[in-house]
Amino acid sequence: MNTYKDIIAHFKKKTILVVGDIMLDRHIVGSVSRISPEAPVPVVLEQQHTQTVGGAANVGNNLSTLGARVLQTGIVGDDPEGEILRQRLKKKGVDISGIFSDKDYHTVTKTRVIAQHQQVVRIDRERVGVALNISRIKTFIAHHVGDVDAVIISDYGKGLITSDLIHVICSQAKKNKVKVLVDPKVEHFNYYRGVTSITPNRREAENAIRNLKIRHDAGRKLNIRSDTLNTNEEINRAGQELLKYLELESLLITLGEHGMRLFEKNKKPCSIPTHAKDIYDVTGAGDAVISVFTLALVAGATKKQAAQLANIAAGIVVGKLGAVAVTGPELIKAARDI
Repeated sequence: MNTYKDIIAHFKKKTILVVGDIMLDRHIVGSVSRISPEAPVPVVLEQQHTQTVGGAANVGNNLSTLGARVLQTGIVGDDPEGEILRQRLKKKGVDISGIFSDKDYHTVTKTRVIAQHQQVVRIDRERVGVALNISRIKTFIAHHVGDVDAVIISDYGKGLITSDLIHVICSQAKKNKVKVLVDPKVEHFNYYRGVTSITPNRREAENAIRNLKIRHDAGRKLNIRSDTLNTNEEINRAGQELLKYLELESLLITLGEHGMRLFEKNKKPCSIPTHAKDIYDVTGAGDAVISVFTLALVAGATKKQAAQLANIAAGIVVGKLGAVAVTGPELIKAARDI
């Protein structure tokens, strides 16, 4: 069995295609000392303003920071935010030839205002309900999937990821014996049948069960009594049923301060305790999990080792502000300290 250090060393030999909703994350950090006389709201004195890649772009950022070669495909608006994203990803060494602009689309931008280490408000900028032309995305995938070790679908529900696109990805990946892993969106769970693995958090898994049970075919096939995952029994039953219903190789449910639960075909569920020391900001934790879990799998790790490394990466990320990328040395040091 490979050691964590061996696995991480092999990250640099891998190529990953990331397909998903690309976003720009802005953070305004300041302090509060008074309430506004205009309305009962805090007045934030701005001290720091940052812009980072978010959503699927942060998955690409994580992978590239860990040394992998990354091909990113998605859609941005023909706007300054879209150009900022392109340049930030390019500077990180990500291949951005698969990022296409659409003049009828606004680059999704999330602005978080933070004071005294607490998020005060989040302001989202996006154009909801725009039908995206994904023909260029499909062509890019068809041309490149044979050259990668895995495909990550980063689904934030902003319109790019459809059942049709996932069918194209899975059919192309199957021909080329390439793994497909998904960071899922609740409403789209039924799209993911036949992918290699998905990595929902507890809330996503609960809401997905509710949505699936409403569907006639899923309601008959899902033998899940409860759609709340509070006890080990509830989590295990839900994980095993989702694994079977979606025909997955594995399922990794993240449980916050309770760590993770890994499900594999013909194996007992495996509990992985959390390694987070301080939880400062959970933004980007899911991106780190899917990035490290995928890279570790294609670098020779067992699914349990891959999940353990992903858990370590999440513990690093939640101790920092914003959607930050984990580095290889950080991951090695944290694994060594366990």
